[in-house]
Amino acid sequence: MALPKGRLLEPALALFRQAGFEPSEPETTRKLLVPSSNGALAFLFVKPADVPVYVESGAADIGIAGTDVLREAAADVLEPLALGFGACRMVVASPTDTPFPSLPGGVTPRVATKYPRLTRGFFAEAGLGVEIITVSGSVEVAPLLDLSHWIVDLVDTGRTLRENRLVERAQILDVGAVLVVNRASHKLKLERHAELLKKLQDATTPRAR
Repeated sequence: MALPKGRLLEPALALFRQAGFEPSEPETTRKLLVPSSNGALAFLFVKPADVPVYVESGAADIGIAGTDVLREAAADVLEPLALGFGACRMVVASPTDTPFPSLPGGVTPRVATKYPRLTRGFFAEAGLGVEIITVSGSVEVAPLLDLSHWIVDLVDTGRTLRENRLVERAQILDVGAVLVVNRASHKLKLERHAELLKKLQDATTPRAR
């Protein structure tokens, strides 16, 4: 089971504990591969962007990932279950005094993002030519330093945007955590996968109420 470090890890581990799969070591461990206490699973802790890679390749049978990461990677995996946590949205944002959806004088907008594929697709579909600037750190600072005119990033409450004097301009994608499964593994281990899926479904039911 590949689990993403970061914002989805704590609710993911809570879900597995509720489903009866307790990690055999505390969350503070530096180990990257930790068996469950009942021996039924092994938890692999990786960067969020690596979850689709491990699952699609078969290095992990199953994983948890945000739909932002999955759509950016265009991962060829099964997505049998939405997990009911990690909800946010991917948006275009800009400083309040920066025009959108076009800039004066025919200037080509520069857009900073961690999601170049999704960003390029969104603006192409809208018929807008942009220059994509791929960054891996805090995207919100890019317009403040004149690196970009607009940004594309995830937003939950919008507080980070407001604190950096940015406003939402358009929404690209609703985002949430989903269970992802390797296609070949699902066929070979169908019964075990079905059992796990049922336990996770039962554990997510209270979250959906």
